[in-house]
Amino acid sequence: MSRRDKKPLAKRGPGGERSKAPRGKGAAPKRAASKAAPSNGERPSFGKAGRVSSDRPMSARPPRARAGERPERSEWAERPERAERSERPQRAERAERFDAPQRSERPGSKRPPSARPSGSRPGGKSAPRYGNAPLREPRPPVAYLDEEPAKPEVAPAPLPTAVQNVIVTPDENGMRVDRFLEAHFPGLSFSHIQRIVRKGELRVNGKRADSKDRLEEGQTVRIPPLKLDAPKVVGELSEAANKTLQALKEMTIYEDADVMVLNKPAGLAVQGGSGMTRHVDMMLEVMRDAKGQKPRLVHRLDRETSGCLLIAKTRFAATKLTGAFRERSARKIYWALVAGVPKPKQGRISTYLAKEENEEDTIMRVAKHGDEGASHAVTYYAVVETSAQKLAWVSLKPVTGRTHQLRAHMAHIGHAIVGDPKYFNIENWQLPGGIQKRLHLLARRIVIPHPRGGVIDATAPLPPHMLQSWNLLGLEHDRFDPIENAPEE
Repeated sequence: MSRRDKKPLAKRGPGGERSKAPRGKGAAPKRAASKAAPSNGERPSFGKAGRVSSDRPMSARPPRARAGERPERSEWAERPERAERSERPQRAERAERFDAPQRSERPGSKRPPSARPSGSRPGGKSAPRYGNAPLREPRPPVAYLDEEPAKPEVAPAPLPTAVQNVIVTPDENGMRVDRFLEAHFPGLSFSHIQRIVRKGELRVNGKRADSKDRLEEGQTVRIPPLKLDAPKVVGELSEAANKTLQALKEMTIYEDADVMVLNKPAGLAVQGGSGMTRHVDMMLEVMRDAKGQKPRLVHRLDRETSGCLLIAKTRFAATKLTGAFRERSARKIYWALVAGVPKPKQGRISTYLAKEENEEDTIMRVAKHGDEGASHAVTYYAVVETSAQKLAWVSLKPVTGRTHQLRAHMAHIGHAIVGDPKYFNIENWQLPGGIQKRLHLLARRIVIPHPRGGVIDATAPLPPHMLQSWNLLGLEHDRFDPIENAPEE
């Protein structure tokens, strides 16, 4: 038998007796009865199974007894849970809520509509929510002793949303434009700096500026809205980074809070280039602090030149040290092993140097005053000791700092540095046995004013290949260096 063919529930008469429902085609199916909406004040009733019977009028229900005249409990009163609205099954409640119109107050009731709070029962007891399950208070969160309190998230630094005008401070006097931007915005990428400079969005005192231009105290730098990269999180170093940090410590010959001097080995490049996988500037990345700042290079050395390399650890120190190089208050002394013995044994070399590029390499050539790209270069030299008039230990003091200046100058006077692959072109000259064919040039000493006052004076020892040559030739590396008495200009 299908559900539609089931017999309808019997109607209950005024005396509580069940009356037989008429059989036949006139009987309404149960599903239709459950969806029928009450009319003219009639209230749908629920049977034992929770089905709605709309055939029973409100007048067929026994009248409610007044206080003190309650009759004996009837079959309906024995099931108070089913009579309460909150106890009705969820399915019937939905049918009444969405299908039936808003019912009016029952006739004969003296209680106002707001007299009983929603979900309350007579006797002060609250009605259960579903079935007989009581309402529960929400549990407070349990704090465990082994749990650490949540750390508040630090909001990232706000990006500039409009044009900024920044005044150059005294500490930033002489700083390059690109370094100035890197100092103010550590997350700013190099490509972004070049783009805003190329488009003319960055201005200095209202004029276009190049990334290599030097700033002066009091100037106004117009900075456009920038797109900053997320700053790198400083955490534990990897195994490779720890090895790099250890290598830097082994190279350090002087260090304080502002400055460090490295003894750069021969063969290690200072900056990256084509095919460069390891260089000093990259190694300094492991020393980057929480603010995104890392130590800065102050000057350069050729890849095959070993010796003193000055590093600024702070922006303040970098400004002061670059200013000292620009004002030529820094004194650098180099040692070299050259072919032959220069005459006179002490002298001054002054020429113009210009860059000459070809398909294979780039060298510096001696040029004339007025030539395109020619720059004046001055070097003082002094012979410290000789070896059989074939080799000479020479001390060099450059006044200017041109590219390959010492190597080009010594080749210009006919005494090229031993092992120089670019400038040593002496015909019919053979390297003495036991001497390595490597560049014999050492940045021996650097003397420069300290940014906080005083003087930095650092000295680098001979590299292994030069020490081998010194021992083979019987040169005493602790002899007096006559270049000490050379002029500063």
